[in-house]
Amino acid sequence: SLATTTTTRKNVGTSKKLALCATTAGLSLSAFAKPASAAAAAAIAINAGDTAWILTSAALVLFMTIPGLAAFYAGLVKRKNLITVLGQCFALTCMMTIIWFVCGYSMSFSTAGIFGTAAMKEGATGVSAFIGGLDKMFLAGVGPMSMHETIPEILWVLYQCTFAIITPALMVGSMVERMKFNAVMLYCALWSFAVYFPACHMVWAGAGGYFADLGVLDFAGGIVVHITAGIGALVAAIKVGKRKEMEMTVGNLVLTFLGTAMLWVGWFGFNGGSALSAGANAAFACMATQIAAATAAVTWTLWDIKEFGKASVLGTCTASIAGLATITPMAGFIGPKGAFLGGIAAGLICRFFSTTVKEYFGYDDALDVFGVHGVGGFLGTIMLGVLCHPSLGGFNDVPMLKQTIVQVYAAVATAVYTAVASYACLLVTEKITNGLRVPAEAEESMLGLDDYSHKESAYSPMK
Repeated sequence: SLATTTTTRKNVGTSKKLALCATTAGLSLSAFAKPASAAAAAAIAINAGDTAWILTSAALVLFMTIPGLAAFYAGLVKRKNLITVLGQCFALTCMMTIIWFVCGYSMSFSTAGIFGTAAMKEGATGVSAFIGGLDKMFLAGVGPMSMHETIPEILWVLYQCTFAIITPALMVGSMVERMKFNAVMLYCALWSFAVYFPACHMVWAGAGGYFADLGVLDFAGGIVVHITAGIGALVAAIKVGKRKEMEMTVGNLVLTFLGTAMLWVGWFGFNGGSALSAGANAAFACMATQIAAATAAVTWTLWDIKEFGKASVLGTCTASIAGLATITPMAGFIGPKGAFLGGIAAGLICRFFSTTVKEYFGYDDALDVFGVHGVGGFLGTIMLGVLCHPSLGGFNDVPMLKQTIVQVYAAVATAVYTAVASYACLLVTEKITNGLRVPAEAEESMLGLDDYSHKESAYSPMK
C-alpha cells in the first residue's frame, strides 16, 4: 500500500542517517580502536562455553593417563614391578608432549603437503591424504587469533595432545614385567610417527583425509586410538615373548580400582569433549559413555558369576574399560539404546577375547590391552554402522549397509597396517637398544624391574 511504501522510505532514510553518523563516529575513533580490533573479532568468534568445556575435557583426558591409566596398570603387576609401570606412563606423558609440540600436531592436522608434495584436497589420494605437512612444526602459525571451529586453535592442540599421550601409553600394559625401559620409550616414539600420526590425519584432519573422504565415522578414537593401540600392543607382546611367570599376580587391587574410577570419569572428557561444543551432542556422548560402561560391567560380571560362582572386582573393573573402549567411536553418533546394546556386546566379546582366545593362542598380552582396547575399538567401529541409524535412535541417516562396509574396511585396513608398521618399529627398536627384554636374572629377581630399571622400590622395607 501507499502508506507502507511511505513508511519504508522513511525507515530507509532514517537508516542512512544513522549509518552516516555511525561511520563518522567510527572514523573519528579508528585510531584508538585499531590495536584492539583483531582481538575483539577473535573474542566474538570464540564461544566461551565451548572453550570452557574443552579446557575441562583436556584436563580430564590427561587425568586418564596420569594418574588413571598408570594406577590401573600398576596395581595389576607384581609389587616388584609397580614403579616401572608408573615410570613408563609418566615418561611417555612427557615424551609425547614434546613430540606433539615439535611435529606431531603438524603431521596429524596440517593440510599442507609434506616434503613438497601437493596439499590435502578432498577427493585426491596423494601423500597428504595419509600424513600432514611440517608447516606447523613447533606450533608455527598457532597464535592468539588462530581458531578451530569455535575454540582457540591452541586449545585444540592441547586437547589432541592428551590423545597422543594416552594412545601409546595404553600399549604399556602388554609389555609389562619384561621389556626394558629404553625399549618401551623408543618403540612408542617410533610407533607414534609410523602409526598414530597417519591414523589421526586420515580420520580427523578433515576433507581430503583418506578415511574422512570415504565417510568413515570415528567420534573419539575407536580407530585412531583403540584399534591402533590394541594391535600395536598385541604385536609387541608376541615379539617380546612371554614372561617367565605368565600368570597375572595382582599387586594392589585397590590401586587398580582407583585407576578404573579415574579412567571412567576421565572418559567424559574423552568422548564428551570430542563433540567440541558444550551442547546436546556432548551430553548424548556422555550419556552413551555412562550407559555402555555400566552395561558392559554388569554383563561381564554376570558371566563371571555363572562361570565361577562369584563376582570379581577385577573382572568388573576390566569390563567397564571394555565398555568405554567400545563406545568411543560411537559415542556422539548413537542414542541411549545403541549404547546399551554396545555395552552388552563389549561385556560378552571383550571377555571372550581376554580369556578364551588369549588362552587358546597362548600370547602374553599381560594386561589385556588387545582384548579390551583392540577388540573393543574394532567392535565399536563396526557396530557403529548399524547403531548410528535413526531407526535405532542414532543420528546418521546413511544406509546401514553402506556405512557398515565403510567402517569394516577402515577397521581392517588400520589393523593390518598397524600390525606391519608396529613390527617394523620393534625391529628397529631391538637393533638400537640391543634387545627388547631385561636380563632373565632381573625378571626373576626378588627386586624385579623396579630395581633393574630405576634402583627404586614402591614399598620400603619395614624397620
